[in-house]
Amino acid sequence: MLFNQKFLLVIISLFMLPQLTNASCDDLLNFESKKLHSKQVIDFCQSFNSKVLLVVSTASQCGFTPQFKKLEGLYQKYKDLGLEIIGFPSNDFRQEHKSEAETTSVCFKNYGVSFTMVAPSSLTGSATNYFYRILTERTGKLPRWNFNKYFVSKDTKSIEHFYSNVSPLNGALEQRIV
Repeated sequence: MLFNQKFLLVIISLFMLPQLTNASCDDLLNFESKKLHSKQVIDFCQSFNSKVLLVVSTASQCGFTPQFKKLEGLYQKYKDLGLEIIGFPSNDFRQEHKSEAETTSVCFKNYGVSFTMVAPSSLTGSATNYFYRILTERTGKLPRWNFNKYFVSKDTKSIEHFYSNVSPLNGALEQRIV
C-alpha cells in the first residue's frame, strides 16, 4: 500500500511541476515561439525566467542589419553573467526576406549570431504576437523600425525601450545591461 501511495505522489508531482514552474513566471514570459528555421519550440518561461533580456526587432535587409555583429559581441561579453538576447525577425517594415532560410543565412552565416532567434512574426498592428503586445503595453513604445531594442530586467519589473540607432556596445544600452 505504501508503495502505491508513493508512486501516486510521484505521478501527480510530474504533472503539477510544469504548472507550478509556469505559475512563477511573469505574464510576459508565458509565451512560446518556434526557433528560426527550426521545428524546435522555445518556452520563454522555462528558457528565460530570471535572466536579463535584450529583445530586438530584426530584419535582414535593413540599414541597421550590421548591428547583428555588435549584438553578438554584446552577447559574448555578458552571456555568462545571465544576459540573453532574443531576435524577433519581422517583415513589418518590409525589409525581411520572404523565406526563413534566407533570414537564417544572414543571421547565422553572415553575422555569426549565436543568440536566440525566433521565427518571423508581426511586432506591430493587429497581428502583433503576444510577447510584443505585452512589451509595448508596459513601455508605451511600439517598435518604429527594425532593430528597436527592449531591455527587460531579471524580475521583468523594469522594461526599457531603445531606438534603432542606439548601438548595442559602448553606450547607454550596454551601461543599462551592466
